[in-house]
Amino acid sequence: MAITNKKRGIALLVTLIFMSVMLAFGLTLASLAYKQAVLASNATKSQQAFFAADGALECALYADQQQGAYNYADYSASDRPDASIAEYAADACDGAVIGTPVTSWTAGRLGRLTVSERISFNNGTSCADVVIYKYGQLIPSPPGPEGKQWKAFIYSTGYSVACSAIASASAGGRIVVRGLFLRF
Repeated sequence: MAITNKKRGIALLVTLIFMSVMLAFGLTLASLAYKQAVLASNATKSQQAFFAADGALECALYADQQQGAYNYADYSASDRPDASIAEYAADACDGAVIGTPVTSWTAGRLGRLTVSERISFNNGTSCADVVIYKYGQLIPSPPGPEGKQWKAFIYSTGYSVACSAIASASAGGRIVVRGLFLRF
């Protein structure tokens, strides 16, 4: 009489199924840990970009409100000084203006002064672009409250990379950009 064992190899099958489930569980945990690390890194870069934008906005506001750097009455179509926060950036704002500020004057019914600058912060590790618009008279601007009028606008864009790395970052590298807007 021959003895037949129908349970032959079942331990190997159970072990393979158990190991497959454990491998899937381990890979899922590793994937979640990686995603959390990327999110934490992006949150840090987002804060760095936000603080660069905030620093540039505050620096421009300080230069305008306290130092009169963008005093509209000082500008005319024929004789306009270079409006710059370069002298304020190093001392009051702990930053450095990169390149030459771009200043334009538009004469006309409203008259508009536009100043655009790039500022480096944190010893060159973060960067911000700031654009200031000043008008000769109050103008209505949506989406403000009905009847509200504004005379100045400041746009500030902060980057999580150094000023020299913005072109390469936008060409395929990682970059976090945050922006702020102020009107008064």
